[in-house]
Amino acid sequence: MSLTRRDFARNSALTGAGVALAGTVGALATAPNALAATETESATEESAAAHGGVGYGALVPDPAGILALPAGFKYRIITYSGRTKLESGEFTPSNHDGTSTFDGPRGATLLVNNHELKGPRAKWKYPVPLTEGLVYDPAASGGCTVVEVRPGGKVAEWVGIAGTSTNCAGGNTPWGTWLTCEETEDKAGQNGMTKDHGYVFEVDPEDRRANLDPKPIKALGRYAHEAVVVDPKRGHLYLTEDAAGPNGLLYRWTPPEHFCHGRGKLRTLADDAGVLEAFKCFDSGGQFVDDLSRATKIGTVYGVDWVTVPDRDATSTAVRKQFTDGQVTRARKLEGMWWGDGGTYIVSSYARSESPVQHDGAVWFYDPKRRTLTLKVLLGVNPDPDVDGTFDGPDNITVSPYGGLVIAEDGEGIQHLFGATDSGRTYPIARNELNIGTEEEPEYSEFTGVTFSPDGKTLFANIQEPGIMLAITGPWKRQKRG
Repeated sequence: MSLTRRDFARNSALTGAGVALAGTVGALATAPNALAATETESATEESAAAHGGVGYGALVPDPAGILALPAGFKYRIITYSGRTKLESGEFTPSNHDGTSTFDGPRGATLLVNNHELKGPRAKWKYPVPLTEGLVYDPAASGGCTVVEVRPGGKVAEWVGIAGTSTNCAGGNTPWGTWLTCEETEDKAGQNGMTKDHGYVFEVDPEDRRANLDPKPIKALGRYAHEAVVVDPKRGHLYLTEDAAGPNGLLYRWTPPEHFCHGRGKLRTLADDAGVLEAFKCFDSGGQFVDDLSRATKIGTVYGVDWVTVPDRDATSTAVRKQFTDGQVTRARKLEGMWWGDGGTYIVSSYARSESPVQHDGAVWFYDPKRRTLTLKVLLGVNPDPDVDGTFDGPDNITVSPYGGLVIAEDGEGIQHLFGATDSGRTYPIARNELNIGTEEEPEYSEFTGVTFSPDGKTLFANIQEPGIMLAITGPWKRQKRG
């Protein structure tokens, strides 16, 4: 059913033309408001005081050269590619990416960790090991590992799935599993692959037997998948596509009638089960919006319609290329997603010459009840990413139990984990100090996999290269609105 102009006008009025936060006041401790480029600044002690105590103060350089944190915080290395080992005795794979946490047995925390490794295995020193029974394509180098962090501090790690490619982000499910996404469109015969790739797979962190004989969930389409979230009330899955030429799309998958979600149920679906659709936005005047970068003001609200994907498996034409420019709305670098506050937060990491308007990051909130998309975060183009103090290139995100969002930076130059409060203040949480370049030309890898432990006491995050999982603890506190 299409969303009419009258419906959209009514919904806009209900949200105060998009300025009010979605959801009820009681549920909004975790929803950010506006974030303007002029408001992004490093939270020194002086600036924190000036902003009403937002954040945790200045970042303290790390003598070990890995992670700068505010005073009172500390980190622990959980896994380190090429140094820590799996239960099998093989080294932890490299290129850590999307991650989520789950309650484990006897008080342990389980994490499923993607490894974004593209192309043939010979290309990588530490690919995901081809564990018997867990391999989709023996030519592919990526996959997921499951990490168990026990109360006493002991860590165990094993393979959850292997033989997949470019496992970037993904998303957790209400039934306690992980959906890992392949950010590639390689078909059998390309880049050494023996099977088609570009799918979503389900990984169970608790039941190793459930991961045997991996099967792609073809009903969710084959394209450069980035992230996925599940609407626990309506059963829809929302998926982002990180692609260009043309820019990628936001998708919605509607399950078939009488389908009930649960552990392992998605892999039982027929390849054409349900309906896969791409989004189409329009403004309050009913005008079609061709690209999300057109929005240049915080609080911009678009109505959303959904257009059926003709060939979800992209047998001859990439899914995003199956639409004409007037049929769907596009966006560059559609990246991380996280479900919260009755909807999903969606990242567009940046926009450059391939987009109508340039920016250095945006976060949108899709309200499925009102079928509206509201711009919550907008970062102007960072003039000098090598200078500490501003943020650019948001990627993985999570909703914080202490209010607002925590965002992993994947921009140019210096890389941070940073927070955004529900009133629009930003503040740094960590800075990557591991130089993988040279002294003359330093280079710092992106942060990925930002996620809190189930009890909210530990923030897990990854440094993608070489591949380090970190656990951050300290005096967390609820952030003031400002």
